[in-house]
Amino acid sequence: MKRLFLTFALLLAMSGSMNAQQVYYELRQKAKAIVNAPSSNATQKRINQFKLDALDYLVIKMREEMPDSTVTFLDSQAFALNNFVLYYLQTLVENDNQPAAFKEKLIKIFMDASISNPLFYDSDKELVLSYFADGNNLTRFSLDTDWRRAILAAHAGLKRLK
Repeated sequence: MKRLFLTFALLLAMSGSMNAQQVYYELRQKAKAIVNAPSSNATQKRINQFKLDALDYLVIKMREEMPDSTVTFLDSQAFALNNFVLYYLQTLVENDNQPAAFKEKLIKIFMDASISNPLFYDSDKELVLSYFADGNNLTRFSLDTDWRRAILAAHAGLKRLK
C-alpha cells in the first residue's frame, strides 16, 4: 500500500510541473501507459482506466456541448480530475487504520462530491454512472463531474467529518 501511495504522490508532483496546454494529453498518456503496462497491478489499472475513461468522456462532451471552450478549461478539468483521484486515494491511505464505518463515510463524501457537481448534466445516466454504480470499483465517481467544484466539495465534506 505504501508503494501505491508513493506512486500517486510522484504523479501528483509531476503533474504540478506541467504547462497549461499539455495537462490533458500528459495525464491521458500516463493513464493509458499504466493501463497497458504488464507490470501494473490490477488496482493501478482500474484507477487509471477510470482516469482514461473520465478524460475521454470530458473531451467528447466538451466538443459536443462546449465547442467554443478553451484548451485551458479542458486542462484545468483534467488537472482537477487527477487531483481529485489522488486526494481520494491519499485520504483512504491516511485513514487505513480507521474502522470500516468511518472509511465508508470517507468514500461517500467523495462519491457525493462527484455526483453532486455535474458539468454537462448528461441525461445518459447509464454511461455517466457506470463507475459510480459498480460496487467493486475503487473509483466510484460520476463521469459527468465538474472536477474543480468536486474537489472543493470533498475538502468541505472532510472538514465537516473531522
